[in-house]
Amino acid sequence: MEILVHKGTHEIGGTCIQVTSGRTTILLDVGLPLSAASTHVDVSQLKVDAVLVSHPHQDHFGLMDRLPQGTAVYIGELGKNLIDATNVLLGKERHGNNFQHFKAWEPFLIGDFKITPYLVDHSAIDAYSFLIEAEGKRLFYSGDFRSHGRKGKLFEHLVKHPIPDIDLMFLEGTMLHRSNDLFPDEAAVEKKIVEVISAQKNISFIISSSQNIDRIVSAFRACKRTGRTLVIDIYTAWVLEQVRKVTDNVPGMEWPEIRVYADYSHDMKLKANPDYFGDFRQRLYRHRVKWQELTANPSAFLYFGKMSSFRKIAAFKQGEGQVNVIYSQWQGYLDGNHADYFGSDKVAAYRSDPAVNFVYAHTSGHAPVEDLRRLAAALKPKTLVPIHTEYAVEFSKNFENVMTLKDGVTFVLN
Repeated sequence: MEILVHKGTHEIGGTCIQVTSGRTTILLDVGLPLSAASTHVDVSQLKVDAVLVSHPHQDHFGLMDRLPQGTAVYIGELGKNLIDATNVLLGKERHGNNFQHFKAWEPFLIGDFKITPYLVDHSAIDAYSFLIEAEGKRLFYSGDFRSHGRKGKLFEHLVKHPIPDIDLMFLEGTMLHRSNDLFPDEAAVEKKIVEVISAQKNISFIISSSQNIDRIVSAFRACKRTGRTLVIDIYTAWVLEQVRKVTDNVPGMEWPEIRVYADYSHDMKLKANPDYFGDFRQRLYRHRVKWQELTANPSAFLYFGKMSSFRKIAAFKQGEGQVNVIYSQWQGYLDGNHADYFGSDKVAAYRSDPAVNFVYAHTSGHAPVEDLRRLAAALKPKTLVPIHTEYAVEFSKNFENVMTLKDGVTFVLN
């Protein structure tokens, strides 16, 4: 089995790992780098039979549309639907790849490989690790994972019932030098949201990702506990619509504690794509909240928005009391180097705005070092390779049997 890491051995984001056995070559993720200084992998020149996408985050699927035409892309069905939703509501074409879907814990074949996907807890829903078997060897790719979200039992089950005889394990190390102590889990985030909105005299905004379902649940539960109404946008309502096709354990726009604010741009996308959205627009308007309702009684609402919500935030700054802005994402997006996140500069400026009570409340989508150690100790790989990390050289201080690879160098697993 030949292994070539195109990107990810010393970098967070842009993960792309090539594995070859016999006449079959696959890629594990085709990620778009997070750093503007990072070079992209030219995946259009790679001759591969298939790609496995671990989850619907851009740094793991973002180069998918540059693959050679006809390349099979294996991805969870819900994850693919969420990627489609983003494109449609941004006015982009949906990806035209040759998509194939798998189900958690059900093995499938790609040429000479046997693949088993393992559903994991992560800030993106429908996220997977993969067991890859060929030539009598067993490779485990962790993807991105954690244990402190609302699906932490998936991690605990894997630790208590470990996969045996792992020859090589790619282990993500995003949090190797980061602490999760301030907000160790989603319960801590929910508690902070409750604290902030309990005594509000003006509106509160929470800035987060619409695909972070755990965070939406935390915001919803905080509203339930404080008698507030959660306001979501059209995109978030559609994401929840997709998730509710596979589970009833998440809130939806039909719930009485939730209202939808219909931005003009997103509404136009619904009208322009009736075949895609079906009766969604008609049902959405039954649960709509108008701007006049928000401004008439702002203290009654928590608005779940994105960086681009800065215009709405500005409109409330002249009201009674400070506007609460609860920032619930990675703080690195506010460092001035992420212009692709529209509004990030405006949100960053709220940290020193006297009309805004800026609050940080976020727990990582990645495992802290303690859980990385637990997983490695349970799976006992013969070789452990750092991936998705800026601190690969320090893995040997925390794990046994570490081998550090370099991007672009082929390794043979004998």
